[in-house]
Amino acid sequence: MLDILVQSRRNAKAAKRLLRKLLKKQGMAPRVMITDKLASYGAAKREIMPGVEHRQHRGLNNRAENSHQPTRQRERIMKCFKSAGQAQRFLSTHDQVANLFRRPANTNAVDHRSVRAQAFRVWAEVTDVASA
Repeated sequence: MLDILVQSRRNAKAAKRLLRKLLKKQGMAPRVMITDKLASYGAAKREIMPGVEHRQHRGLNNRAENSHQPTRQRERIMKCFKSAGQAQRFLSTHDQVANLFRRPANTNAVDHRSVRAQAFRVWAEVTDVASA
């Protein structure tokens, strides 16, 4: 998951804001952009990233939609967010951590344990647990 931007609307202005945020964070434009069939993504892409190939198809976006399911579940459970800003702060931080611990699909137990151990080593470095 690249990032989450909590917004009240899904119009061209909101799509431009999301694309600018992603470009700033990634540092370079992608080769291909895959979205759902919402027209505002196409309008924003034409203005922000005119040279990028844009694919809109029901099946292509499944991976992105499935990666957002845990986020949507957390939003349903944690309806106590006081504002969109509070939700944005929590979700953007939480998803960075969740990406670290998300494991690849179809792995055996040995590979799963090694990936998990690596994730915990990185987490310990980031949080500076080793020096505490």
